[in-house]
This record gives sequence, structure tokens and C-alpha cells, in this order.
Amino acid sequence: MAIYKTAVQKPITTALIFVAVIVIGVFSYMQLPIDQFPEMDPPYVTVMTTYPGASASEVESNVTKIMENSLNSVDHLKELTSQSKDNISSVTLEFEWGTKLDEVLNDVRTYVDASKNRLPDGCSSPIIFRLSTSMMPVIQYSVTANESYAGLQKMLDDEIIPQLNRIDGIGNISAAGAPDRYVYIYLNQQKLDAYGLTVESVGQMVQAQNLNMSSGTVKLQKEQYQMEVRSEYQSSDDINNIVVTTTREGRQIFLRDIATVKDTIKELSLDEKANGKDCARIIVTKQSGGNTVQICKDVRKEVAKLQKTLPADVKLEVIYDSSENIQNSIDSLKESIGYALLFVILVVLFFLGRWRAALIVGLTIPISLVVAFIYLAITGSSLNIISLCSLNIAIGMVVDDAIVVLENITKHVDRGENPREAAIYATNEVWVSVIATTLVLVAVFVPLTMLTGMAGIMFKELGWIITIVCCTSTVIAISLTPMLCSKILKPRKMHVDEEGNLVDDDKNNKTWYDRTVVRFLDWFDRKYAQILGWCLRNKVATFGILLLFFVLTLIPVFTGAIGTDFMQQQDNGRMTVKVELQRGTRIEETLKTARALEKRFALLAPEIELISTSAGSNDDDGMGALFSSTMNNTISMTIRFPKKYDRERSIFEIAEVFRQELRTYPEITDFNVSTSGGSAADNTVEVEIFGYDFDKTSALAEQIQYICNHSVEGARDATISRDDERPEINIVVDKEKASRLGLTSATIATYLRNRVNGMACGYLKEDGSEFDIVCRLEEDDRNSIQKIQDLTIPTPAGTTVKLSEICTVGEYWTPPTIERKSRQRYVKVSVTPYETSLGELAQRIEKEVFPQLEVPQGITLRIGGDYEDQQETFRDMGMLGALIILLVFIVMASQFESLKKPFVIMFTIPFALSGVILALWMTHTSLDMIGALGLVMLIGIVVKNGIVLIDYIDLLRERGVALNEAIQRAGESRIRPILMTAMTTILGMVPMAVSNGEGSEMWKPMGIVVIGGLLVSTLLTFFIVPTLYGAMVRHGKFILSIFFGLVLLLIGLVLLKSSFIMGLIFIIIGGALLGNCIYEIVKIVRTKRQGGSFDEPNKTDEMRKNFIFMNINVKKNKK
Repeated sequence: MAIYKTAVQKPITTALIFVAVIVIGVFSYMQLPIDQFPEMDPPYVTVMTTYPGASASEVESNVTKIMENSLNSVDHLKELTSQSKDNISSVTLEFEWGTKLDEVLNDVRTYVDASKNRLPDGCSSPIIFRLSTSMMPVIQYSVTANESYAGLQKMLDDEIIPQLNRIDGIGNISAAGAPDRYVYIYLNQQKLDAYGLTVESVGQMVQAQNLNMSSGTVKLQKEQYQMEVRSEYQSSDDINNIVVTTTREGRQIFLRDIATVKDTIKELSLDEKANGKDCARIIVTKQSGGNTVQICKDVRKEVAKLQKTLPADVKLEVIYDSSENIQNSIDSLKESIGYALLFVILVVLFFLGRWRAALIVGLTIPISLVVAFIYLAITGSSLNIISLCSLNIAIGMVVDDAIVVLENITKHVDRGENPREAAIYATNEVWVSVIATTLVLVAVFVPLTMLTGMAGIMFKELGWIITIVCCTSTVIAISLTPMLCSKILKPRKMHVDEEGNLVDDDKNNKTWYDRTVVRFLDWFDRKYAQILGWCLRNKVATFGILLLFFVLTLIPVFTGAIGTDFMQQQDNGRMTVKVELQRGTRIEETLKTARALEKRFALLAPEIELISTSAGSNDDDGMGALFSSTMNNTISMTIRFPKKYDRERSIFEIAEVFRQELRTYPEITDFNVSTSGGSAADNTVEVEIFGYDFDKTSALAEQIQYICNHSVEGARDATISRDDERPEINIVVDKEKASRLGLTSATIATYLRNRVNGMACGYLKEDGSEFDIVCRLEEDDRNSIQKIQDLTIPTPAGTTVKLSEICTVGEYWTPPTIERKSRQRYVKVSVTPYETSLGELAQRIEKEVFPQLEVPQGITLRIGGDYEDQQETFRDMGMLGALIILLVFIVMASQFESLKKPFVIMFTIPFALSGVILALWMTHTSLDMIGALGLVMLIGIVVKNGIVLIDYIDLLRERGVALNEAIQRAGESRIRPILMTAMTTILGMVPMAVSNGEGSEMWKPMGIVVIGGLLVSTLLTFFIVPTLYGAMVRHGKFILSIFFGLVLLLIGLVLLKSSFIMGLIFIIIGGALLGNCIYEIVKIVRTKRQGGSFDEPNKTDEMRKNFIFMNINVKKNKK
């Protein structure tokens, strides 16, 4: 028994099944976490090895190359890059997105263990790091204070961080920039020499006087006592009173006589400011799989509670909150879904004019969507931008099947049939075509789950959700829809008159809808039938107009009017500014520039809500410092703006203003203004320069940077990845002299560090906290090379010697970090596009920059970065499109049991491409990865209309209707459901295409592509498919020649850029086929003008029969 018949006969069972589905779906929705993207770990593994005392070039030769040669054999490896710095080697392995890193890590460990024996002595054991999304901060706070600033670190450690750590899902909380309390003992070199003291002897004395030590137990009468010597410092003033030595005259020398004790905050190396105020920064990360939105919400709630308990001058303010972007993007998509739902209901009401029918179709949407929530809950996924966008795309398609079924049922009801019988018979007429169209969509979206790379990770969920939702909507259309129609739709009131004719009792009771909308739709149907009749009679003119239209729409592509991007840049209201001053600049000078920039930025952009500035580097930053190249000459700013709809200028316009301002500062050697705000959409073109010679590659990189910044239109922020050489004071030990004095290089290095950086002398304990005590020379004794040379070094014999007597001191420039890719040295120049697309910028660099370069021998150039990822994604999308076209053809050929009819329907695909080109050109939008996905989706969407039309033509012809009459009647009958399904899909995408919410830039190209392609292809489907069908029945071979000619021509045009010879071959073959067809058309037209007919029985030329384009049987028409 058919499913629709069972559903009609068992309405309660059918209804309860779908009620259960809704209940389970709502429950699943309530359990879903909210995140920005599906859980995906970055496919990177880093192997870090330390080699103390080695320079960058020594690390490269003795460590990095060995590790690279070993790790290059790891399975599934995509790219191998490395960095060699002083003392550190870092090798990064990049794999394809979606690679199972747990299995890869085992291979990496095996190869690392095998290479350990080949590493030099003194090299540490390699450490393997796996980058995870849980390492990325989800929220950052600035903590500012005035009077309480000195105690901010203690406040963070004792109150704020412990309180936040209790929140579920928190991974790690770290603080940066908080003032550390230090007790500095500044020693005077001359006084030390006068009293025969050294830094080490004073430091040991300070440390020896600062202890609490157990001295055993004492039994006194009946009691036993623990004896303890307590000599810890109670305050920093106690240190001044230490006796460090006694003169020959017996006079005691106190520490205060030779040093100055300062209880203060640590000497400035990393400066943090928020809106010009001293601050600390709190960085919060989440556990893997945690609910980002919920965690950030809980953190904000807890911070609000903490704010009430803290001193009045302590303020906590959000610097970055990832949940805002996620929530705003999701709210924007939810709003789009709401509008799409409204538009779909309005379309149904307009075409059917019955609220009952609109209700039946409207029920399809929530039931289909909640099934998607069940899928997300089962797979352990989240409610994210991808899943919501999938629902937004599907919302216009899920009603298509229900509309086709409902529209046919209402026609039967209008003819006087009982709704119950009409539901069964009408569904029986269309259910095969409904299933076929769904199979076509399955053939489109299931291959999306097979994509590799980043696109595969992002769109796998999209493919499955749309497939499941569309299949669910089909089940609803052939079960719930006919059941509801049989119960809800009202039969027309009719009676049989005396002559036995059916009379419509409602004929004279017409509503305003019948008098206006129905009359207009009937008029539209008649006009369409007339135009279609003209097309069937004038096939040559019809195809000529359509072919001309198709060719004209390709002009924007060949003129470069449509650009290409990897992903659209988003205005998330955040900007990052990185500034680099001259190498060796002191932190104090860097701060002056930072304060000046803060004031200027505040004047240039009054929209700014917060400027968080970080200058310098933290020398106690632990493992993170090994991966950082920040120095005292760097400034990093995070700037927060209001939402984009609350300001007049976009963040890209403001960034350009900042760039112009930064160019006016002579002390700034390099800068970068990024508007990505941490999102994935940070488009850059990278010019990669491979070569061994540092000087040649650096000179070439500087030349490319200069040309890009001054000559290339749309190029901004051209930055070189290689750092400048940095100055060092190089101290060379005379080993012979040192050994005579009993000194070694290691002891000399230790003594130098004690005098310059300081010698740790224990801790000052206060209220359960410990603060470092550090002994060092005064600033005046170590602020020049001459003063360094005059430093006093003690010997084992108890004498002292000046550093200049055993060492040579001079200034030296260390080599920069050595970067390698694919086991070759390289340097890259990164360029950001401004008011131009990524593809256009890459082409300009190739055409305008490369010809001006004189590339030395042994050096090669290539274009990489996001442009390379874009090209790779487009290639994958092209292959996917070809696979989908094949699968769609197989589905349609199986349905129609014909190889010709699928070709007729697939002729709408090239015209969908025409619509896409026009839409992108008119909206000045570039084609990116998301837009390319929309283009692939169109393959399945546009052929649905043709399937419905061809299926109905076949049905009429089986009933004995003549060909042309069947085509016209089918067109007139099916135009409304085709228009309804197309309009629901188009209007469902309109909110996505015109949305101005946060994150809308990401999905806007898809909305524009689908709307443009579907709009044009739908309009042309009404004419090209019926006309082609009529021509194909009589002259199939001729039509196939045109089809294959166009397909080969398009393939050739696509292949021209990647493979010119192959593209040219395809173009020649396709052109030959089309040229032959055009030649035959000319012959047909010429013969027609001479009064000939091509259907006369005495025509026996087989070639003439095969290439007939327009069949007009003059004799039959006369009869």
C-alpha cells in the first residue's frame, strides 16, 4: 500500500508520529551547545627542540635539517615548515583538515625518537605540541586600577582568578601585564671594590640572613618543644640593616652603606594599557567541546559579582568576547530564518489564496527543521553558524515538495472531487517526480560531505543537514500533506443540474482574491501559453536569443569585472594594529610612540570604545615566549568599535585612515593593520621567495614590499616575515687568560648575568605571598659598553679582575630567524587587499611586480597564502561540480528511462551560471568559497523545475495528447507550482543576501549567487526546456551536438588558466561542434526562405534529418 494512501486512511497514527518527532527535536534543540563553527582542530603539529648556546644558523644545520629530513616521511603530510632561532628549533607539520591527529601523533613520535641519536650533544629532547581550539581565548578582560595598581597581581591571584576557575567548562585562565612586586638591591660598583665585596658575596649574605630553620627539639621537664630559628625579613627595611662585612678597624658595613634597597614593582619590560590606563589582562580559554556562549555568559555574570567586592578604583572591562560575535551571527541567521518563513507563507497564500493551504505547507518547515536538531544532537555537534546557515538554505526548499503535492490536490478539489479522494489521486500523479527531485538534491548535497580540506570540514555538516531536511520534507509531502489536505481542505459546493451538468455553487460568490489575484494568474497563464506557442513555432529565433544572452553574460568574466576571494572579510568591530620600531629601541621610547598613537587614533576615530595596548615583551612568559618574536620595539593594539550598524564608517575605512597616519611616523619601520578580529576571513596574498642567500632574498623581499606599497592598486600592509638583524653586545672570552685565573666561560657568563639582570636572593614573604629579592648593579654601572668592560669579576683565588682584561667586548648584529618551507630557506611578503578581491590582487602582483624584478640565479618566486588556498578550494569545487552533474544526470536518466530528456533539463545549468555572473556583477560582489558552494548547489536546485515540467509533459503524451499541445498544456499547468517553488527558495535566500548583521558578509555571496542563478534559470526554464523538448523528440542528435559543444566550450574556458593546451583543445572541439550546428542552421533558414519543407517524405538525406532544428510541416498546418 502506498505511503500516501496509508497516511490518509490512518490520520491519527500519522499525526502522532510527527508530533513525536517534534517533541524529540525540541528536546534535542534545548540540549545543543552554541559555538561559532563545528568542532575542528587545526591540523598542525609542532616539534620544538632547544640547543643552548647555538646561533640560528647552527640550529638550522645541526638540528632543524635533521628533524625535517626525518619528519618529511610522516603519512598524510601536506606541508613542512620550520623556524630556526638562537637556541631554538621549531618544525611545524601541516596536514589536511580532517586528518585524525591522534594517529598522526604516533607516527611523529616514532620519527622523533628515531632522530634523537643524530642530534648534537647538549640538545634537549624534542617536545611535540598539538595545536587545539581549546588553546584559543574565548574572552579577555582588562583590569585597570589607580591607587590599588601595585597590589593588582595579588588581587588577581587571590580573588579574581580562583573565583573564575570555578566556572564549568573553563580551560585555563592566565594574567599578563600585572605589576609584580620585586625587592631590588642596587649595588654601587665603586663601593663594592672599595670594601673588597662582590655581587655574589652580598647576595649570599642577604640570602643567609633570610630563613626560618628548625634547630631540633628540647625537653624541658614534662614538655617537649620544637626549637626554630626565625630570621625571615618582616619588611624590606630589614634588608638595609644587614651587616655585609667588617673593616680591619672593626667597623661594621651595613647593606645601606653600599646599596639602595627599593621595594617596588618589577622593572618595565611588558607594558599593558587600556584606554591609556595601566592594566592587566585576563585571558580565558575553554575546555575542548565546551559551550563558548555559555562559558562567556557565566564569566560575565561572575565578573559582575566580583566587581562589587573589589576596591572602587579597580575596573574590569571586556577587551574581546568571542561569544558576542557568535551570538550576533546566530541571531542574524535566526532573524533570516524568521523572515524566510514569513516569505514562504506569503508566497503560498498569494498563489493558493487559502489560509488552510498555507497552514499545511507551513507545518512542513518546523517539522523538517527539528529533524536537523535531532541529527546535531546524535552526532554531538553544536548549534553553530554552519548548521543555522544550512537551515536557512533549506527553508525555501523544504516546502517545494509539499507545494507541488498541495497545488495538485487543490486542482482536483477545484474540479469537484472530495478532498479525501483528491489527496490520494493527486498525490499519486506527482509523487514519483517529487521523489526524483529529492534524489537530485541528495545527489548534490551528499558529495559535499566528501570534500577535503577546510571546505570539507565546514561544509560536511551543511551537506548532511540539507540532505536530511530535504528527505524529511519529501516524507512529509507524501504522507502528512495529503492527510492534512483530506481533513482540512473544504470541498467545493457543487450540484448536478437538470441536464446532468456539474454546477459550481460558489461561482457567483467570488471573493476579492478571486477577482484580483486569480484573474491576474489566469491572465499570466494564458500569456505564457501564447509566448510558449510562439517559441515552439520559432525554435531558431528562440535558441538564437538564448545563446546570445548566454554569450553576453560571459563578458564580465572575461573583462575581469568579477573578482575572486577565499572568504569575505567581516566587519566584527575589532581591529588589531601591530607596529615595529627600529631594532634595539628601548622600551621607554616604545611607550612614548604607543601613547602618541593612542591619542591620534582616538582623534581620528571617535567611534572607538576601547584601545588595549601591549608594548614590549614579558621575559618571564614561560613556554609561550619560545614561540614569540616580540621585542621591546614592538607595539600591539587591540581596538574595539561599536556594532557596524551603530556607526557610519566601516572598519575597513577606519583601518585605511590608520594606515595613512602610521606612514607619517619616521620611527616606525613596519606596521600591520588587520581587520579580521581573529576570524577566519583574513585574506592575504603571499609572495614566497625561496633561496639560500640571505642578502639576495632579503633585498628581493624589500623590493617587492616597496613596489606593493607604492605602485600596486589595492595592496596594503605589505610585510616581510623575516625579522631584521638585531644588535647584541658580543663578549668573547680569552680562554688562556681566563684559565690562568681559574675562570671558565660558564662562570664568567654567570657573573655577568648577576651584575646586569640580577642575582636571585630569596623571597620576602608577606601575607602568604612571596616576592623576589634581586641583587644587581646600579643602572649607571651597566648602561654603556665602557661600563660593561669595567665590571669586576671575582676569581677563585679571592682576587678580582676587570672584564676587559679577560674578554673582548663589542657590538654585533645577530642573524635573523631562519624560516624554511619544504626543506628550503624562504622568506615571504604578505599583502592584504583593500577595495579589491584576492584574485585580482594576486594577478596584479604577477603582472605588475614580477616583471620589474631581476631574480638572481638560484632564487624562485611563487604566489601562496590564502590565494593558494582559494585556488585549491575552487579546483575541489570544480571537481565536485562535475561529479554532481554526473550524479544528477544518472538520477534523471533513471527516472525518465531516457538519455535525451536529462540533457534537455540540464540545459538550464549554463543559464544559471549566466544569472550568477549578472548577480555578482550588479552587486559588485566577488566569488569566494561560500559563493562557489552556492554555485554547486544551484545544479540541483535549477533542474528541479525542469523535472516537474518534463514529467507532466510525459504524463499528457501517455494520455494521447499531441506533442505541441502537451507541451503547452503542461507549461500552463505547471507554471504556478514552478513559480511557487522558485519564489520560496529565492525569498528564503533574500534575508541572507541583504542582511546587515554581524557575520552576514560570510554568507551574503551564497544568497546573491543562488538568487541570481535561480531567478534567471527559472525564467528561462519556462521557454528553453519546453522548446528543447519539442526539438529533442524530433531532432535529438542535433540538440546533443549543441549541448556537448557548449559543455566542452565551458570546460575549455575553465581550463585555460591552469592548463592552456588542454583548455585550447576543449575549446576547439566545442567550437567545431557549435560551428557545424550554426552552419546547418544557416542552411535551414536559407531553405525555408526558398519555400522548402524538411518534413516532405521524399527527403532522404540522412544528415539533413539528423540536423533539422525547426520542424514546420507546412502541409499538415494547411490541413
